[in-house]
Amino acid sequence: MGFRRISHDVKLAAIRLHERDLPSLHNILDSCIFSKRTWFRILKLWRETGDVVNHRPTLRGRLRALDHKDIDIHCLLRLIRQNSNYFWTNSRRVQCI
Repeated sequence: MGFRRISHDVKLAAIRLHERDLPSLHNILDSCIFSKRTWFRILKLWRETGDVVNHRPTLRGRLRALDHKDIDIHCLLRLIRQNSNYFWTNSRRVQCI
């Protein structure tokens, strides 16, 4: 079976049914169309975190060396004032392109 997204509500309902021992595990898997592997992955998450969804960190990719918070604006302005010709000629070159 290929990848398909199983909603949070369906996973939670299956967990609640299993905790109350209402239908057998086989009936839960048949009605929710889970594989056994998916079921035990969901159950493991439930037991470890208390949630049925694996929350991934929001930051993805390589961490950057500098952030906008790291730049001292006063130092940057001083560099621009000291080397105004350099910044002026490069900015004109960029604007002409």
